[in-house]
Amino acid sequence: MTPQLIQPTGAAHTRIYAYGAARGENAVPNEDLIGPIDSSDEWIRQRTGIVTRVRAEADTTAIDLAADAAAEAIERSGVPADEIDAVIVATISNPKQTPSVSAIVADRVGANPAAAYDLNAACAGFAYGVAQADALIRAGAAHYAVVIGTEKLSDIVDPSDRSISFLLGDGAGAVVVGPSETPGIGPTIWGSDGSKADAVGMNHTLTEFRDGAAPWPTLRQEGPTVFRWAVWEMVKVARQAIEAAGITPDDLAAFVPHQANMRIIDEFAKQLKLPESVVIGRDIETTGNTSAASIPLATHRLLEEHPELSGGLALQIGFGAGLVFGAQVVVLP
Repeated sequence: MTPQLIQPTGAAHTRIYAYGAARGENAVPNEDLIGPIDSSDEWIRQRTGIVTRVRAEADTTAIDLAADAAAEAIERSGVPADEIDAVIVATISNPKQTPSVSAIVADRVGANPAAAYDLNAACAGFAYGVAQADALIRAGAAHYAVVIGTEKLSDIVDPSDRSISFLLGDGAGAVVVGPSETPGIGPTIWGSDGSKADAVGMNHTLTEFRDGAAPWPTLRQEGPTVFRWAVWEMVKVARQAIEAAGITPDDLAAFVPHQANMRIIDEFAKQLKLPESVVIGRDIETTGNTSAASIPLATHRLLEEHPELSGGLALQIGFGAGLVFGAQVVVLP
C-alpha cells in the first residue's frame, strides 16, 4: 500500500496588515540633472511630472532600504518578527548576485530562519510578491509573510541618458501579509510579453563589462513604446483585475499604479473612467520612479495623507522591464 502524503492547507483568506517605507536620504531636484542630458526643469516636469526625486547616499544599499521598510511594516502590523516565516523581496538592484537581499533582511528584522527569496519582475515585482505571499499563506506554506519592493536605481543609471536617467529614484516599501477572516487580496492578473523585452532593460551584461567589451550596464528604455504599452495594454489588465475581484471602478477608494510617469498615470485613470472619489497615487512627483518599490511607497504615502482610506479597496498595478505586469485589488489596512 502506497503511503498517503500529507498536503497542508492554510487560511481561507489573506489581507495586508500594514505598510512600511524607506526613501533615499537626498532630494535631487531636476536642476541637478539637466546638464548631462541637455534639458530643462520645464521639459522634465512636462514629460514626467517629476519635480524632484529621492536618491540614497553612496554607502546606503537596497538591502538597507529594504530592512528599514520591513521593520516599520512589522512594527505597525503587530505581528512579532519571529513569527514571520516568509520574506519575499522584489528588486533589480541587489548589489550582489548572491546572497539574496531577502535572507539578509530576514535576519536584520528578527525573522531568522524565515524562508527567504528574491524575485525579479522589475516594476511589477511588488504585485508579484503580494500574489505569492497570498498563495503561500492560503496553501499553508507560511503563516505571515513580509513582501518588500526595494531599489537603489541610482547605482544603475547613466546620468547622460535622456531616455530614463532623470526618472529614477531610490527607496523601499514593504507590507506584512497574513491570514484573514474575510478576503483582503483579490485575484492577481499577471503575465509578460518577452517579445518586447528590448523596450526597457539593461543595455549590457556584467560579463561584457568584466571582459572590457562594454561600459558599466545601465537602464535604458524606448520611451514611446513603453508609454503606448502601459497606457493601452495595461488598462486592459487593470480592468481584468477589477472584474476578477467582483467589483466595479465605483467601488474603489484608491488607484495605485506603478509610478512610471505622471502622464501615464493620468491617462491610465482617464481610460479606466475612475470616479472623482478615487484617490490616485502620484508619489512620483517627489520620489521618482522606484521600480519595484513604487507601489508600496505610493500606498504608504496615501495612507499617511488620507487615513480615511483604511478599509477601502485599492487597485494596484505594476508593469515594467521585460514587459512584465501584475495587478490586484487589495483591502487597505
